Amino acid sequence: MDLLKIVALLLALTCPQFAFAQSPAGTMLSYGEQFSHHAKSFDKDRRYMVALPERYLAGERRYPVLYILDGDFHFRHVAAAVNNLARMGKIPPMIVVGVAMQGEADYLKSTTWTSAAEGPEFGAAPTMLKYLKDELVPTIDKQFRTNDRRALAGYSLGGLLVLQAMVEPGSPFNAFLAMSPSLWYDNYGFNQQLESCMTAAKIPLPPLFLSVANEQGMGVAELKALIDAKGPANWYTDFKHYPNETHYSTAMPALLDGLAFLAPNYYSDLDTLLPLTDYRQVLNHFVAKQQQWAGFRFEWLQSYTLGKYLFISKQQDKVDEMLSAFVERFPESELELTLGLVKAFLKKAQPQQAQALLQRVAKQGEHSADWHQQLSLALAAVGDKAKAEAQHARALALARNQQLESWEWWELGPE
Repeated sequence: MDLLKIVALLLALTCPQFAFAQSPAGTMLSYGEQFSHHAKSFDKDRRYMVALPERYLAGERRYPVLYILDGDFHFRHVAAAVNNLARMGKIPPMIVVGVAMQGEADYLKSTTWTSAAEGPEFGAAPTMLKYLKDELVPTIDKQFRTNDRRALAGYSLGGLLVLQAMVEPGSPFNAFLAMSPSLWYDNYGFNQQLESCMTAAKIPLPPLFLSVANEQGMGVAELKALIDAKGPANWYTDFKHYPNETHYSTAMPALLDGLAFLAPNYYSDLDTLLPLTDYRQVLNHFVAKQQQWAGFRFEWLQSYTLGKYLFISKQQDKVDEMLSAFVERFPESELELTLGLVKAFLKKAQPQQAQALLQRVAKQGEHSADWHQQLSLALAAVGDKAKAEAQHARALALARNQQLESWEWWELGPE
């Protein structure tokens, strides 16, 4: 299967904000929205794109935000990758914002600083950084449920702008992914900027992911050497070299590694959990992940895996104390943790225990399609068909109102 087919399949399987729009050829799937606002910094209108996480409309949760530069070129595959990795539990769900450029001339101008060595078509990076800080980020924070975790990602000249944002005083971003950054610009002038920043740094520098493909003269290797030689010992950085990729093909593998850098080993499968024979050890394992850039909370797949661990390790008789211990450290994950355990008890044909767990989170579950669905299955298992059907209907109504993605809708068994 060639690369274009693989990307097309990935997008088809992972389009965020699954929504319907009729077209003559069939049903169109939406992967995000485009907005426009007047940018005072540029004195003109600028566009931005937004893709929301799955289940965004199902609660009041606040999310980290990944800003991707050169959004017209990169937004679609970045939004799809973030959606897929979050669905599989590899990273936390994120809002993705594409920062649009207004064509090639604007791209060259808005990603670079003024340089006598380069020419007049460059030099508006300070304006772009001011726009991001004073206008776009506040707009996104007002428009959507964000938290204070903001990562900025860019490739090529966009990667150069990422690095400039990293050393900009008062930057609104606190993690940076610079993929094949064009460090050749202005006779490798950024290296001097970074060296001055590292020398003067009074606080820890933010997480930085840096990459380069099989390309010569980019200046990335030199920057990596500078960081190794003079960077603070506690600076969380990672560097990836892709010798089998070109400058044009490296964006996707670098993005995937950059996202993993932000949430290293975010998901733990059974091969990691089962050697931990006591649930308290498992709890400590997950508590350690709270130190990551975006913290840690239990998503649906990790919660279900924890339920399987409970039975395989033969600790199901400790489910109540285990759940209480986990909720004490992860209170925002209580509903998801409970549902994961409920699914394990239903798999083991123990519907009464599943119902008891569901009642612990009945108030939270009132607005959860998954909670009503699991209660429906538990009621059906004990022969209460009428109540099971009522709960199933409630699950479908919530899924429709909350615009759950197609995979979740069909797993509810609407037919």
